Amino acid sequence: MRDWNGKRYWLIGASEGLGRALAQVMSSAGVEVILSARDADRLTDLSNELIGKSRVVPLDVTDADAVKQAAKDIGPIDGMVYLAGVYWPMSAKEWDADQATAMADINFTGAMRAVGAVIPDMVAKGAGHIVLTGSLSGFRGLPGAIGYGASKAGVMYLAESMYADLRGSGVDVQLVNPGFIKTRLTDKNDFKMPFIKEPKDAAQDYFEHMNSDGFAHNFPRGFGAMFRLSQFLPDWLYYRLF
Repeated sequence: MRDWNGKRYWLIGASEGLGRALAQVMSSAGVEVILSARDADRLTDLSNELIGKSRVVPLDVTDADAVKQAAKDIGPIDGMVYLAGVYWPMSAKEWDADQATAMADINFTGAMRAVGAVIPDMVAKGAGHIVLTGSLSGFRGLPGAIGYGASKAGVMYLAESMYADLRGSGVDVQLVNPGFIKTRLTDKNDFKMPFIKEPKDAAQDYFEHMNSDGFAHNFPRGFGAMFRLSQFLPDWLYYRLF
């Protein structure tokens, strides 16, 4: 159980969906939330809705200099949550280079930029909290997930390596791997999405994990267990099933 009251957290990807709902949950817990995303107007609207202290810092995570400057302007923080992401369903048979690269650059490389901007100070003071957002789609290759699944697999590996390196340093690292959440991104899908969650419910699940001492959390639990166990299936069976 963490003491949230008065803590400063930088929430990147706060303008829509899960990020927006998580900002509301964190604010209700007493956290001062620094809100970042590309849409300044949506962030301002969100800031006005929050019951606690907040600050709007518009940011394009594909711009390395902008990420560094934002971190400098924000100053000392207790934690950072990275939720920025884009998604287009895409098969390798219908490759869109611009969209695939955007998913890699925002979902994964953006996380690298953001982490790199804050972790040196956290390590130096021996305190901090970084939460990265993977996906159930990142456990193993899926059809129609070129770009997105690969980018999330990269985030998951990044979190695992950071957790290994930073154990005992005072810097806590956590990873959250959600399933389907009803947002404007999943609205692009034309298939049935099992166990899909509303952003409000997903945000509560996400925050409960942040409040724990655990490293990784996959949800919904049963659906997440299926993807986790899929890593142990032989290739011939896995690809036949999925």
